[in-house]
Amino acid sequence: MPVNYSTPSPAALFPVAGVRLGVAEAAIRKPGRLDLTVLELSAGTRVAGVFTANRFCAAPVQICRRHLELGSDIRALVINTGVANAGTGDAGWHAAVDSCTALGQLLGIDDRQVLPFSTGVILEPLPTERLIAGLPACVADLRIDNWHAAAHAIMTTDTVAKAASRRVLIAGRTVTVTGISKGAGMIRPNMATMLGFIATDADIGTPLLQELLREAADASFNCITVDGDTSTNDSLILIATAQAGAAFADSAAPGYAALRDTVIAVARELAQAIVRDGEGASKFISITVEGGRDRAECRRVAYAVAHSPLVKTAFFASDPNLGRILAAIGYADVEDLDVDRISVWLSSAGTEILVAEQGGRAASYREEDGAAIMQQAEIGVRIELRRGPARAVVYTCDLSYEYVRINADYRS
Repeated sequence: MPVNYSTPSPAALFPVAGVRLGVAEAAIRKPGRLDLTVLELSAGTRVAGVFTANRFCAAPVQICRRHLELGSDIRALVINTGVANAGTGDAGWHAAVDSCTALGQLLGIDDRQVLPFSTGVILEPLPTERLIAGLPACVADLRIDNWHAAAHAIMTTDTVAKAASRRVLIAGRTVTVTGISKGAGMIRPNMATMLGFIATDADIGTPLLQELLREAADASFNCITVDGDTSTNDSLILIATAQAGAAFADSAAPGYAALRDTVIAVARELAQAIVRDGEGASKFISITVEGGRDRAECRRVAYAVAHSPLVKTAFFASDPNLGRILAAIGYADVEDLDVDRISVWLSSAGTEILVAEQGGRAASYREEDGAAIMQQAEIGVRIELRRGPARAVVYTCDLSYEYVRINADYRS
């Protein structure tokens, strides 16, 4: 079960004018489940994307990049689950292209106006004939209030659908931001298997939209990890339909800061939901590193702790074997790190305790206090490096027996 997270109700997911969504059961890998989603976008919509840093990226990622680089007037997205269409060579490329062509024909648009997305098992061929056969049902289901169904249709090993929605008043106009995401394992985005789709009815110029997306990704999806694996299919898309009448030509435009904060808030909620639903997770852990020379240094330390299987299994067991955190800090590849200046705290529910300082265990630390915090479902780790003004936060989860079971049985 996810850690302190449940899917918002359909009524809590506000429609975005200019976006219609449809879902279907296409039996792409398993029968009897929603596994195919189409988003139809109104004319004039702008789309930005960030994608996996994995060099073995999937065919859909390659095609998305190509269509966006061409400056195509993107009018639709097609998303399948079950098969990632990664590691599939030329056949995978043609399967993704054929999917775009088939949806384009149904909607009366060019195939280059379609972005394809896949998630699921790597190295298996995409059953294109099933996907194409399922598209008419998706198109027939298109409606503006279908975000809840779409959040369910893009799931793989997720135990809960992930969605978020906000409205913000800007210059007397209501601007909507709504998004969905999926992911539970193979999560360590670098822009897992992670997909995210966020839409707003604001009017945002293409360069600014891409800038906003990168900023939002850096503050959200690039701050999470479940198991340290960067997927072949990670994709995060930001859509701006320009239907609300609120226009933003550049970051200095009145009201842009409020829009920016709203987009980041939605992205962060979606990203944290992935960690809360991490495969086998029982605890949600925030790792804050302060006092670094720069943010990159702080992130290296935070990710070293977040990726350590010894740290993660200690959290699962509620075992205050906190020397494992110090060990991870020590191998984080930080030049000139003075361990005698480092302090480490644990916290939960408003209570924070000092664990380590001056190169060792804090004199005030009591193991029973550490054990009490580690039994909680939400835990904070704060690390002070005392090297500079920088700060970074990474969100992760524990590593349980269930994670092994899920991934051992993933293809069955």
